[in-house]
Amino acid sequence: MLTILGFAMIATFLVLIMMKKMSPIAALVLIPALFCVLVGKGAHLGDYVIDGVSSLAPTAAMLMFAIVYFGVMIDVGLFDPIVRAILKFCKADPMRIVVGTALLAAIVSLDGDGSTTFMITVSAMYPLYKRLKMSLVVMTGVAAMANGVMNTLPWGGPTARAATALKVDATDIFVPMIPALAVGLVAVVVLAYVLGLRERRRLGMLSLDEALEREPETETVLVGAGAGAGAGTGAAGVSGAGAGAGAGADRGAAAGSGAAGDRDTGADGESDDDFKGLDPNRPTLRPKLYWFNALLTVALLTAMIMELLPIPVLFLIGAALALTVNFPHIPDQKARIAAHADNVLNVSGMVFAAAVFTGVLTGTGMVDHMANWLVDTIPDGMGPQMGLVTGLLSLPLTYFMSNDGFYFGVLPVLAEAGQAHGVSTLEIARASIVGQPLHMSSPLVPAVYVLVGMAKVEFGDHTRFVVKWAVLTSLVILAAGILFGII
Repeated sequence: MLTILGFAMIATFLVLIMMKKMSPIAALVLIPALFCVLVGKGAHLGDYVIDGVSSLAPTAAMLMFAIVYFGVMIDVGLFDPIVRAILKFCKADPMRIVVGTALLAAIVSLDGDGSTTFMITVSAMYPLYKRLKMSLVVMTGVAAMANGVMNTLPWGGPTARAATALKVDATDIFVPMIPALAVGLVAVVVLAYVLGLRERRRLGMLSLDEALEREPETETVLVGAGAGAGAGTGAAGVSGAGAGAGAGADRGAAAGSGAAGDRDTGADGESDDDFKGLDPNRPTLRPKLYWFNALLTVALLTAMIMELLPIPVLFLIGAALALTVNFPHIPDQKARIAAHADNVLNVSGMVFAAAVFTGVLTGTGMVDHMANWLVDTIPDGMGPQMGLVTGLLSLPLTYFMSNDGFYFGVLPVLAEAGQAHGVSTLEIARASIVGQPLHMSSPLVPAVYVLVGMAKVEFGDHTRFVVKWAVLTSLVILAAGILFGII
């Protein structure tokens, strides 16, 4: 019964948000509360929610201060050179823009943190997508898949969890998987190329002058992509959709930089090479402090990778330093915090709402029953193919439950079953990470709310668009692993 109710709760949540019958926050709170009552454990709902909030509170704190930190770094111009390089490559070609999104997300993902990746990627690419009226779900989908492939880095989380759960070396899991993961990353770039061609056919190749002269209109989306970026509709004529809009920052600080209908951007005579998604004259720039901010960011990411302090503490200290040094006057600090308050509230609110979902799913025992049911349904004849089975199961299981739940709860059972049929623990561990491109768009991953929130995309639209492509990418990695003899 718990198995059926668990799958029913997840299905109800996904259907309602994809059909836009409920907002994600409301669905994450009300649906698990209802199913908790149906399970007969309504009296324990408070305990489940508190447990869920306690487990996700550090993540919420990390996201809150990370958004402030990187928002300030965007305001002061730290990422302007990267943005200019990407935009110079992309110009006004939709195909190049989508491919550039994949490449930027993959590069930034080297820090091992999904939230950081999405903040930087969206802040850089959002103005281009808005100005050219491209589908924002393409941006979120491509960024999520690229980050999902790179999330398998030993310091990214899943590989370390698999190594810990099975008591093997993370290097022995990751290094042999590099060829298969490289194929997966190439698949994401190829997919970005195909989606970019579709966007190019829909929009045509425009010069930026032509894009600026377009009349404001309701934003359209990629054919077959679902409802797309409906949440961003109407932003084409809003002043200041540059870095500020991309990062949820002060729109006035980036006025005129990325609005498709703004006539005050100095578009007359502007060439593709001259276009910048970030306003080079915004008042928050701190060019004299560029190297301080760069060194602070490198030090922060290094400390995060080396685990010198808990990540929430690092971002709390980093945000305090960034605000104090770049904006020494208290009114200016308040203005920067207020500029990013919308993003902070939206993302942290979503994380705490997700805590209700995960708390009920775990506390009632539904997760355990669902996992055991899936393991028990594996036919005995599939025993020698447990690597393949584990890879296939990693797709739905890492989507419908947290990485902790899968790697510490389910993976040891799969590894034990594999060993009984002569399949090595390392093969099972390697197969377990192939589902990460899909996992990064799971409603249980806090970073995905940073992605859709900053891009102003409905979570249901993102889900409807990305799931099929993320599944395909995961299957490509699995097939490559089997072909190369890694799995």
